[in-house]
Amino acid sequence: MTRIGATVDQADPLAASAERGGDAAQILLGDPQTWTKPGVTFPGGAEALAKGAAEQGLRIYVHSAYVINVASANNRIRIPSRKLLQQSVTAAAEIGAAGVVVHGGHVTKDDDPAVGFENWRKAVEGLELPVPLLIENTAGGNHAMARYLEAIEKLWAAIGQTPNADKVGFCLDTCHAFAAGLELETVVEKVLAITGRIDLVHANDSQGGFGSGRDRHANFGQGKIEPEQLAAVAVAAAGAGADFICETPGEAADQAGDVAWLRERIGAPQA
Repeated sequence: MTRIGATVDQADPLAASAERGGDAAQILLGDPQTWTKPGVTFPGGAEALAKGAAEQGLRIYVHSAYVINVASANNRIRIPSRKLLQQSVTAAAEIGAAGVVVHGGHVTKDDDPAVGFENWRKAVEGLELPVPLLIENTAGGNHAMARYLEAIEKLWAAIGQTPNADKVGFCLDTCHAFAAGLELETVVEKVLAITGRIDLVHANDSQGGFGSGRDRHANFGQGKIEPEQLAAVAVAAAGAGADFICETPGEAADQAGDVAWLRERIGAPQA
């Protein structure tokens, strides 16, 4: 069954999700802009959070730190990235999470993109994955590993060479796809043709225009994406078995409105 929710604070994702009408939630396990080891701040720790989520019927996803870039040709970035990603996956398993989202990363203009794809292969091969790893498409960067469909195809070909390939899924961000210049009318179909799966959708409107490369999210109807386009993506992705997380701005009421909008469009029951 499709689950819908929002990004909430890990201090109490159970209450925060209930306030938003969500039966799914995405949390961070630390400051996403630092290399700090992930930790659980929920009262009672990981075991209590896992138990509470199961009792409430809440499906939790973990977003890994934004600093992670396993594609990097720079050892001082790539090696700590692998370590932090493994720590994130391990911590996510302890709370019973359904998956860990990680950005596709990038190389620099001076690097051969093939190096980035190979670094991804090595990273996935070396990971222990008790929960799925969900690679997210990105909005900008001409040297990104997961902005353009051609790059995603090369990334999946590299990952497909590893024994862990079946433990790697895809997270489609609608704002990122629109800002990257991907046609939303066909993006679900084209991504599925490459990856075979879309596990999660980050359902966001976009402050930036089509192809702008701007990673700036907006509430539904407040950005540049036509509501019918977002609805079409939602219906197609739900048909492929994806869950939905709204990473939209504002307080609980704003996100609750986005969650309700999605439920109505895909015909999902209330949480």
